[in-house]
Amino acid sequence: MKTVIVAVIAFLILSLPAWAESPKPVTLRSILLEQLRTTHNDKDWFVPIDVAVEGLTPAQASWKDNSGNHSVGQLTNHLLFWNQRELTKLKKAPIKKYLGTNDETFNNFDAKTWNDTVKQLDRVMTELEKFVETCDDDDLQQHASEIAHIGTHNAYHVGQIVFVRKLQGSWNPEKGVK
Repeated sequence: MKTVIVAVIAFLILSLPAWAESPKPVTLRSILLEQLRTTHNDKDWFVPIDVAVEGLTPAQASWKDNSGNHSVGQLTNHLLFWNQRELTKLKKAPIKKYLGTNDETFNNFDAKTWNDTVKQLDRVMTELEKFVETCDDDDLQQHASEIAHIGTHNAYHVGQIVFVRKLQGSWNPEKGVK
């Protein structure tokens, strides 16, 4: 009996640090950062963009099936265009009025610039995360819905990228979606 009591007391003493640690509170900032990061480079419930485009050649990025789906390159170019515009708006920097159509944001893809497109998208996504990390609470509140929509938009198109890669036969199911 004495051994049991000593064991229980030892267990309680050793467990105190775990009880003393309270989980970080969930905040608007933490939720928005999680949404941006999981569509950028933090593999969680779904494949992030960096995994979805990893290892593709310019020729693979340009591939399209015959059903009217966009190529991976077109989808990535579209994401770069809209993420860059949203980042520019969030930073309150001057932004040119866009007179084109949404279709043009897909169709301006150039296979010769594939690697640069991927690097630019990574940079823009990192800057979006930094904006959310460092903006003041008023800016965060004001732009929360817009930032959440960026994450949703990214997740949607990353799913399309994985789908196109599966059709193409260039997707490794060990990377996420089987």
